[in-house]
Amino acid sequence: MAVAGLVAATPAMLPTMTGSASTAAAAAACTVTYQVNQWTGGFTANVSVVDGGAALTSWAVTWSFEAGQKVTSAWNAQVTQTGSSVSAVNEAYNGAVASGGTIAFGFQGTWSGTNDTPTDFALNGVLCAGQASASPSPSPSPSVSPTASPTPTPTPTPTGTGISSPGCANTVFCDGFESQTSSVPSGRWSVYSLDCSGTGTAAIDSTTAHSGAKSAKVVGVDGYCNHVFIRDAADMGLVGPVWDVRFWVMHTTPLPTGHVTFVAMNDANAGNTDLRFGGQDGALMWNRQSDDQTLPDQSPTGVAQSAALPVNTWQCVELQVNGSTGAVTTWLNGTEIAGLSENGSTPVANVSDQWLSGNGEQWRPSLTDLKFGWESYGGGGNDTLWFDDIALSSARIGC
Repeated sequence: MAVAGLVAATPAMLPTMTGSASTAAAAAACTVTYQVNQWTGGFTANVSVVDGGAALTSWAVTWSFEAGQKVTSAWNAQVTQTGSSVSAVNEAYNGAVASGGTIAFGFQGTWSGTNDTPTDFALNGVLCAGQASASPSPSPSPSVSPTASPTPTPTPTPTGTGISSPGCANTVFCDGFESQTSSVPSGRWSVYSLDCSGTGTAAIDSTTAHSGAKSAKVVGVDGYCNHVFIRDAADMGLVGPVWDVRFWVMHTTPLPTGHVTFVAMNDANAGNTDLRFGGQDGALMWNRQSDDQTLPDQSPTGVAQSAALPVNTWQCVELQVNGSTGAVTTWLNGTEIAGLSENGSTPVANVSDQWLSGNGEQWRPSLTDLKFGWESYGGGGNDTLWFDDIALSSARIGC
């Protein structure tokens, strides 16, 4: 992840066409898609640039924010800003772009008044309308398709750069582990065990994957101190008040009667305890560590409104948590699960009446990390799980 720095790349600093093999070829033409999700005072933007010219070995995309927007952080590019001029330069892993290939990166920023779409995108100093120019110009305009749609349309993006192909459009990050170079998780991911560690393990695996060639494998062992996760603590603050997480999971043992967790998110508004997603009584379940409430209620009627997690096949899970309202929505393979969803205010018998009781009505989470692994609390049993094609966004991503 790159954070906006102090010095922006001026047009004179952009790569130009020379005889050096290490210098990027100038772009002959490009088109831009600029997708925005915004809230009062803040926004995220995902930028896709199609290279219509020769293959590139490195790239710099530039534009101007004439309405006073400010970039605060970024992903999949080194983004810097000076005044109204903004430059996004490739990371070490995504500089190579084939002719006709797509450059994809995103950023978070602030705005006031208006949040106008930039009209002077250039790739390696060449306006995206195809006219060679050393400096961005408002005319001609690039082919830009702005949208504030809350539901992105999943489109394929290149593999091999840490971005995997299924459903990566309009995301803060989308990772299929393809850029991992060893069995030890690195980059945005690290192995994590809170308080104590035992015999559970987490590693990058090259034998099983939902897409591409790699996934994250967790060998889960019963007992709290055997818990283990892979953790990303860099991105949750980039998505605004709504966190939408999509991932694919495959596991080998049916969810047990005892309580287990395989996704956990630290909640800064609940004493840095975890918001947990896992299972109990053989079905999927949310658990709030701060008060140990569950969604749905752990009654036969409540459990019946949840769903089991099939074994030995890849399953698509989508989790959405609204920090402004406290609402939770859960989908399994594209179908919303009634027993795992609540609107933050209206108790439903056997589903959310306990979740929303007491201080639950005022629960407004502030999530700060994202963890995938295995945690059991005695009697939860063992399981082996694989996670792949993990994505984070401020709106529903889809499978």
